[in-house]
Amino acid sequence: MTKHTLTPENWIGLYADQLLSYAVVRVPERDAAKDLVQDTFFTALRSKDSFRGEISEKNWLYLILRSRILDYYKKRKEVLESDLAPDDDDDTFDDNGHWMDSRLPQEWSTDSIVQNKEFMHVFLQCKSGLKVLQAQVFSMKYIDGEETETICKELGITSSNYWVLIHRAKLQLRNCIEKNWFTK
Repeated sequence: MTKHTLTPENWIGLYADQLLSYAVVRVPERDAAKDLVQDTFFTALRSKDSFRGEISEKNWLYLILRSRILDYYKKRKEVLESDLAPDDDDDTFDDNGHWMDSRLPQEWSTDSIVQNKEFMHVFLQCKSGLKVLQAQVFSMKYIDGEETETICKELGITSSNYWVLIHRAKLQLRNCIEKNWFTK
């Protein structure tokens, strides 16, 4: 697509829902996701003359949105530091670091649950219960498929911080999904 075929007046109709779906999974508050999509359109409009058409217009908008999401988390970094504090409420393991019998993970039958809209609703609800940085790290790793090194660099965290965040996110998600989906 060349810059002569850009049609900013059609962006919202063509891409708003897709961009919002992308942002909602990566940002904990829906209103913040909407603001980021809106900011994406403003940024694209301001810089449309510099668009060289090396990628599709849609992919260009996704790259802008991804950058806006990373900026969102960078601005909140001071608040996010609290996500790395020790979790004293974790009753999953005993003092020796072994699973508590009452907290052992259940076996999941994952046949097509990801395709299930009800499951996705429960998953997104559970994900919204994560601390902000946990949710961002989880999304970047398991939704975007980013490498650990990239995640650490983009979020300005150490590898050790990354593993603590991802571990806590997975435990919390598993507990929430088991409670709200498998044993409902």
